[in-house]
Amino acid sequence: MRRERRAPRPDWEQIVAAQGMCFGTPARLADGSARPYWDESVHYVFDMDEVLSIEASVEVLHSMCLNAVEHVVLTERFADFGLPDWSWEPIAASWRRSDPHLYGRFDLRYDGRRPPVLLEYNADTPTSLLEAAILQWHWKTDVYPEDDQWNSLHEKLVERWGEIRPQLSGAETHFTWSSADESGEDNVTLAYIQECAAEAGLHTVALAIEQIGFDEELNRFVDLEEAPISSLFKLYPWEWVLDDDFGRRVVELLPETMWVEPLWKTLLSNKAILAVLWEMNPGHPNLLPAYLDNPHELTEYVRKPKLGREGANITIVGPGFETQTGGVYGEEGFVYQLLDPLPEFDGMRPCLGTWIVGDESAGLGIRETAGLITDDGAAFVPHRIPL
Repeated sequence: MRRERRAPRPDWEQIVAAQGMCFGTPARLADGSARPYWDESVHYVFDMDEVLSIEASVEVLHSMCLNAVEHVVLTERFADFGLPDWSWEPIAASWRRSDPHLYGRFDLRYDGRRPPVLLEYNADTPTSLLEAAILQWHWKTDVYPEDDQWNSLHEKLVERWGEIRPQLSGAETHFTWSSADESGEDNVTLAYIQECAAEAGLHTVALAIEQIGFDEELNRFVDLEEAPISSLFKLYPWEWVLDDDFGRRVVELLPETMWVEPLWKTLLSNKAILAVLWEMNPGHPNLLPAYLDNPHELTEYVRKPKLGREGANITIVGPGFETQTGGVYGEEGFVYQLLDPLPEFDGMRPCLGTWIVGDESAGLGIRETAGLITDDGAAFVPHRIPL
């Protein structure tokens, strides 16, 4: 694993915009100055053996996560996850039905020298998907046509939608995101996932989650045309869905109205799962020690809110220092994980976002930042595998 520089393609901005890139807020360099979010002036190079090893680790992590959900359901440990008690039995029922799942992203620390370790699992609403699946593939094809890339995301997403399709009722599947996302990132990601579903043969309809209606007489969700919503993919966190009466209706109508990602993903998208994984697999080379609600024996650790996002409300306690970020999360409780700082390459710290589609590893996207926390100031950089 190494970091290399190369001049960007002369018309790179027009190229990635045509491929659907939504630039949003710029990333930041170490001095705080603006940096393009999509930054192809640098990239990472991996040996094939490295990629095969990381790929195997991702599938091991996925298997351990499914075992952890089974454990939580069997032992009824829902209170550890800060979820409303009325949702516990429906979560268990969703798991027992094997409600279909689409994808997820494991964020790993990897330096090319020791096994990758899990920092967190974005199992419900992972983004940076278009960059990983499409933008960096076209960059590789344009700039390094003889090289390979860890990237079968598009093919696997289409294939997975084909597998899910028989479990979805109704003639149409709706795709929803929140119009409150001003960056446009969620909308673009949602549109790409919808495109993959359409390629798999699904009839798709897009609408913002704020536009979903409810027919009181027929007791069903409807779209803007008053057509029934029988199956729905959401790019909207389950913990937000469960936060009001809308969520109660969603849960009551399961599985008559099927939602993807499924309700049982609330357990995997919650950082409490990190502590459950360590408890079930102590000493595993792909895990870091993690505990619920206090650091136990850890003297250097990262305190993460169970339902936090974009690096918010994180406290890092290191040798002789402590730093924290602001935000609105934490009422649901915290997880304490051993501090294992991301490695430095030319003063930047890469976080490897490794993708799972269905039950198979499917690709890699890298975000890097100068700080210890991969937050909304991180840039996305591509990668390649020389052949």
